[in-house]
Amino acid sequence: MNKKELAIKLSTLKTPETFTIKLEQYQLEGELAAELLWKAFLNGDIKNKLIADFGCGNGILGTGALLLNAKNVYFIDTDKKMITLAKENSKNKGIYLTSDIRSFEKNVDTVLMNPPFGVQERKADKIFLEKAMTHSSTIYSLHKIESKPFIKKITEEYNFHIEEILERNFLLKKTYPFHKKNKYLVKIGIWILRKI
Repeated sequence: MNKKELAIKLSTLKTPETFTIKLEQYQLEGELAAELLWKAFLNGDIKNKLIADFGCGNGILGTGALLLNAKNVYFIDTDKKMITLAKENSKNKGIYLTSDIRSFEKNVDTVLMNPPFGVQERKADKIFLEKAMTHSSTIYSLHKIESKPFIKKITEEYNFHIEEILERNFLLKKTYPFHKKNKYLVKIGIWILRKI
C-alpha cells in the first residue's frame, strides 16, 4: 500500500452524522490522516508496533495504523457513538475503550492523536499530551500552529524533544450551527515528539 492508496481507503470510512462541540469534535480528512500515518510508517513507528489512537473519533488514525500492519491499536474516546464507528471502520480489529483519556494506563510504542485544540476547554490538549508522554516514547499529534511555545514547554518538562513539525492546513467543514462558511482552513502542525 502506498500513501495515495491509504488516503483513498481512509476517505471511504464512515463518519459521524453529528458532532459534540464541547468535545471539539471535527472530522479529520483522509489526506491529512494519511500524511501523518505515512510519515509515522516511514519512520518505523507503526509496523509491528502497539499503537494508541487518543480521542479516536471515527477511528481514522487507528484504522490507518492497522492497514499499515500495526501489531494492535487501542481506540480511546469518551463518546460511545465514536467508539461504535471506530469498531465498524476498523472491522473490530482493535481494543476499544470508552473512557476519559485520563483513565488510560497502558504503555504503547506510539500515540497517534488529533486532540481537542483547547478552544472549548482550556488546556484540553495538554491533558492528551501529558498522558501520551507518560505512556509512550513516540507521539504524532495535530495542534494549532500557534501552540508552538506551549508544546515546546511541555516537551521539555517531560523530557521529550520536537523531532519535526509539518505545517499544514486543516480543512474544517461546516459542522456546527455557529459556522457561517461551508469550509474553514485552520493552520495546524503535525508534531512528531520523541522521548530523549
